[in-house]
Amino acid sequence: MATEESDEHGHGGHHLPAVDDWPQGFGEASWWPFVTAIGAAGFYVGAALFLIGIGDDALVNSTIGPAVFVGSTVIFLAGLYGWLYHAFIVNFWEGEAAEHSGSGLRMAMILFLGTEVATFGAGFVYYFFIRVGTWPPSGAELPHLLGSLVLINTAILIASSFTLHYAHVALLSGNRKRFLGLLAATLVLGVVFIGGQVYEYYEFIVHEGFTLTEGVYGSAFYGLTGLHGLHVSLGAVLIMIVFVRALYGQYSPERHTSVSTVSMYWHFVDAIWIFLVVVLYVGAAISFF
Repeated sequence: MATEESDEHGHGGHHLPAVDDWPQGFGEASWWPFVTAIGAAGFYVGAALFLIGIGDDALVNSTIGPAVFVGSTVIFLAGLYGWLYHAFIVNFWEGEAAEHSGSGLRMAMILFLGTEVATFGAGFVYYFFIRVGTWPPSGAELPHLLGSLVLINTAILIASSFTLHYAHVALLSGNRKRFLGLLAATLVLGVVFIGGQVYEYYEFIVHEGFTLTEGVYGSAFYGLTGLHGLHVSLGAVLIMIVFVRALYGQYSPERHTSVSTVSMYWHFVDAIWIFLVVVLYVGAAISFF
């Protein structure tokens, strides 16, 4: 097999930047997810310090928040690199996990998605608390939320779930060409969605003056949509890794664990977006909820 030949010659002559997981000597244990989580938590700390560092009665220096955010970004990206490398890229050289070991990886993804439900749930609970008060919040001017852009973006993300699902179906039926085509379409749709969200931010901030500091709704809107955008970006990276591995023939009807787990993650992110649109966009546009 090609993978066996590659192993005999040092992974086909390629340099692997992090062959061993960290810390060593603990079997499957890894600290990379914890490093990533610390970096992600720093995003919230930096945003909080930024908010309390603006205005005439600022509690901290205005530069502390952005500095913490930048430092947290470095930690987050370093942890994410190590995590994704050992979860996906190392197996590029070793071949896909066998089906008997894939069930454990799928269960791990389900548990991870359970923590994600808690993460997004906390943000939605915050929004529900501010939503039951006077609406719109005093002193806040809400932009026109339900425009064509969010509707088109939503349709794009929903379409990407279908293309990824049928890509997986094509793989299971042995249709490699269809699998690659639909996987590429999913990646393109995901990137277009991210671009659409960035453009929406640009319209809201530059043309309508709706920023993160625009009252409690501004913090809820950018907090939840930004968190979701981060998850979609991560999903796009995962799909890109899967696509590159697929080009090298890493998957088959018997070996498709990475495709299954990434599909679970992507469908979850899509479902969160639909709920977010209903609650945050539609719910904010009406006078009662």
